[in-house]
Amino acid sequence: MHLSEKTSRKLINYATIVTGIIIVLLVIYWYQLGIFTSQAKMKAYLANKQIIGPIVFVLIQIVQVVIPIIPGGVSLLGGVVFFGPVAGFIYNYVGICIGSIINFFLARYYGRSFIFHIISEDTLNKYMKWTKNQKKFNWFFAICILAPAAPDDVLCLLAGLTEMKFWTYFWIIILCKPWTIAAYSLGLVYGAKWLVKLLGN
Repeated sequence: MHLSEKTSRKLINYATIVTGIIIVLLVIYWYQLGIFTSQAKMKAYLANKQIIGPIVFVLIQIVQVVIPIIPGGVSLLGGVVFFGPVAGFIYNYVGICIGSIINFFLARYYGRSFIFHIISEDTLNKYMKWTKNQKKFNWFFAICILAPAAPDDVLCLLAGLTEMKFWTYFWIIILCKPWTIAAYSLGLVYGAKWLVKLLGN
């Protein structure tokens, strides 16, 4: 059965809502276990997940980049909270980079017909004006990937539609992604700590 682009986007939206509810319930459960407020309890909880945990998390990050049903900020925070600032950053980085590269090839191979299953035509057209000059778009793309608030997933799909060389795309992702991931992770971690402290009082 062939799904229309509109139907696909609706299913993704529904999946996002369901995933959001599951995440909230998991956070409440983990909070009740005390793993957000006790380093010892967190280590005990992760003790039997040292191998499978990181693998599953990286796979989740790859999937959420290609099929955005999990808010990126939530998965970034999860990596740092559960695996620590260094390991969490590495797992976030690896998963997001792999997902971004997959997005590029999917857009390049399947074109707009694939992209419209993820985003609307209006959203894509809003950014298409930047692709008229390839050299300018390469710089625009690099700056946006470096900027924390840019719609990275949309831009990665858009890059696949242009004449950007793969290795140009690859190095922009590899060199620019760490800074945005670090900025998001630090902001989310300190924000989460403040929230936990507030709830504790």
